[in-house]
Amino acid sequence: MKFNHIGIPTSARFAGEIDLPHLKLTVSDHQNNAFGIQWQRYWDDAPYPELVRTVAHVAFEVDDLEAAIADEKVIIEPNSPSDGVLVAFIEVNGAPVELLQIDYQRRPDLA
Repeated sequence: MKFNHIGIPTSARFAGEIDLPHLKLTVSDHQNNAFGIQWQRYWDDAPYPELVRTVAHVAFEVDDLEAAIADEKVIIEPNSPSDGVLVAFIEVNGAPVELLQIDYQRRPDLA
């Protein structure tokens, strides 16, 4: 696993907002800082577990998402929020953890 970002939920507006209507979420760019900090504001009708909407999560890149979530408590099933990216959320010791599988041939912008 390789650290990718930390997602911090907020209800406040923040600089550099990026609306993601298909995800019902507004985020900041985690690549604009050396620490991978990403602010996240979930829209009122966003279909995510309360744990994800209210508790900061860490995100790690994995080579094989299916293998990484095997035997874990999956709270958001594997999905593709953008081209070349697969994600799932698991719960670990009461905290959300995001796992990402990135196809860098299709998404060199994420390298």
